Amino acid sequence: MKNRLILSCLCLIFATSYSQTATNKMSENTTPPVAKKISKTIEKHGDKRNDDYFWLNDRENPEVIDYLNKENKYYEQMTAHTKDFQTQLFEEMKGRIKEDDSSVPYFFNGYWYITRFETGKNYPIYARKKENLTAKEEILFDCNVMAIGHSYFQLGGMSVSQDNKLASFAVDVVGRRIYTIQIKNLETGEILKDKIENVTGSCAWSNDNKTLFYTKQDEQTLRADKVLKHKLGEVSSKDVLVYFEKDDTFNVDVSKEKSRKYLVITSASTLTTEFRTLLADNPDGEFKIFQKRVRGLEYDISHYGDSFYILTNKDKATNFKLMKTPENATEKENWKDVIPHREDVLLEEIEIFKEYLVVGERSNGLNKIRIMPWNGKEEYYLPFESETYTANISTNPDFDTKVLRYSYQSMATPSSVIDFNMDTKEKEVKKEQQVLGGKFDKKNYTEERVWATAKDGTKIPISMVYRKDLKKDGKNPLLLYAYGSYGVTMDAYFSSTRLSLLDRGFVYAIAHIRGGEDMGRPWYDNGKLLKKKNTFTDFIDCSKFVIAEKYTSPEHLYAEGGSAGGLLMGAIINMAPELYNGVIAQVPFVDVVTTMLDDTIPLTTGEYDEWGNPNEKKFYDYMKSYSPYDNVVAQKYPNMYVSTGLHDSQVQYWEPAKWVAKLRTVKTDNNILLLDTNMDAGHGGASGRFEALKELAKEFSFLLDLEGIDK
Repeated sequence: MKNRLILSCLCLIFATSYSQTATNKMSENTTPPVAKKISKTIEKHGDKRNDDYFWLNDRENPEVIDYLNKENKYYEQMTAHTKDFQTQLFEEMKGRIKEDDSSVPYFFNGYWYITRFETGKNYPIYARKKENLTAKEEILFDCNVMAIGHSYFQLGGMSVSQDNKLASFAVDVVGRRIYTIQIKNLETGEILKDKIENVTGSCAWSNDNKTLFYTKQDEQTLRADKVLKHKLGEVSSKDVLVYFEKDDTFNVDVSKEKSRKYLVITSASTLTTEFRTLLADNPDGEFKIFQKRVRGLEYDISHYGDSFYILTNKDKATNFKLMKTPENATEKENWKDVIPHREDVLLEEIEIFKEYLVVGERSNGLNKIRIMPWNGKEEYYLPFESETYTANISTNPDFDTKVLRYSYQSMATPSSVIDFNMDTKEKEVKKEQQVLGGKFDKKNYTEERVWATAKDGTKIPISMVYRKDLKKDGKNPLLLYAYGSYGVTMDAYFSSTRLSLLDRGFVYAIAHIRGGEDMGRPWYDNGKLLKKKNTFTDFIDCSKFVIAEKYTSPEHLYAEGGSAGGLLMGAIINMAPELYNGVIAQVPFVDVVTTMLDDTIPLTTGEYDEWGNPNEKKFYDYMKSYSPYDNVVAQKYPNMYVSTGLHDSQVQYWEPAKWVAKLRTVKTDNNILLLDTNMDAGHGGASGRFEALKELAKEFSFLLDLEGIDK
């Protein structure tokens, strides 16, 4: 035992020495850029904060672009020795993907719809076949052709008219999620003259086949605040404003019910929703409020027959319940319970069919799918055995069918699309994700769910996967991922790209920390506003757990998170930097106080219920106490790879840029610090399935290089 301990220590010393030697060697030959300091004082509530890098907030300033380019050049120089390995990783990950792939067709309004990819091409092709799958294919949109000449391309807003003759579509060629809507004649292939610019891309047809409703955002904040009505053939300047959302904490959307009877305007903030409905046959009528907003009342509606079904937290139903109301009496006083509230079950979604109600639930952190016949026959749940799986209700646009389509996957099981006959209980796997290359066998991997104990005694689940031959001796590299905000649940999922880490000895783990809804709605409530720090301490406690259980050690532990998960990364390295050898922060939200004080920045006002409004001192003080940018101190930080996009509309590029600039001047170590800015993309990174793999290869090579793995 004593000899093993000495050997283990020697191994740790060697690993640490290798990382420091590699870092020092690169640092000797390459000097990082240093951003100039221009002192700016920001005062609120009598508190003064100095921001030396506030000047980076201007993307039109040539000096800003020059600085970002210098950081990119530094990144290229520091990682030059990994370029061949990045290419190898890219080809390896690409080689597992079936390039000539296609989705499982779904049937809607007389047509089978298919999304497919062709070998060597980056973008999808959207097609359909009339009535049966043997019919001639009609190509709706070939995004590979549409993307020619653009460094970034995203197609959205696709909506087919009721008569199947027209399709609206929206295009973003910058990455800032500002779209242009156009209309295609599906019979002739002609793109009509109608062009609606600077919109969100969300739209819905009325049943007259000539009226299109769409949403538009504020030009500065990019908050979706308007619903307009466009008549086919008219110039967009004549479009009629149907609804304007005055409350700057709300966003709007427009859609059509599955029954196709109603058009719906959704107005929503973090804690409150309000719906308006209009008969889709009467596009020139007025939308009627379903139930006027009441702060804290959340609800979602689904139409069926002569009623609406309402998923809601009414009557303090923290985990939500299902209610029903007549379509001509929609105020909450008329709502009646269908599925009552349960303290231990989160009601997440419903899908309505002619003969069945399907309910998506979450219990003990795991998905459940519940089948409830309308005729009163015995209800039942679909059986799932694993503890690291995800099962979701999939695309089910057809109302009159006995077949439920759902998806299933686990950490070691590729994703499957399954058709389940709710009458006979027979299931058919329509498609299982293929992992090419001939090397993958799920029997070679172990997946498990373990539980860490947070500092307040709360049990935090961790889903993980690793090679079966792994030894728990503390020497394994482990990548711990989490998000932990907005009630977003990070379910266990399969990734073929992840195999490039697993097959090189990594453990991959997802920490289901508070701030998401992984364990029910209270899990979210206890990880936001004035309880936000639970998110950070949960992650740290999960990190300590995997170290204590010998899955890994601080010399081999890595952390990753993006956007609000990037905030998480910034917080944990301020609070417990000694736990991690490396951190990946993707488009990180790290300048919390300054951003939340600026209501001209996209998303700010709509997120007061998530982070708090810093115009109130108690929220200001709490935010300041954890904001990563404000809490950078003179200490050692892990090796870091930080990525962002110049056109990001959700987390502005200057947040990670300022953060890295400050870290460079304050941190006391010689560890690697890299800022990689995609000058052509936004929040989602590069467009195109293969370009995205190149970004992933950068991240993986960063981790593997720190482990001394180069092949």
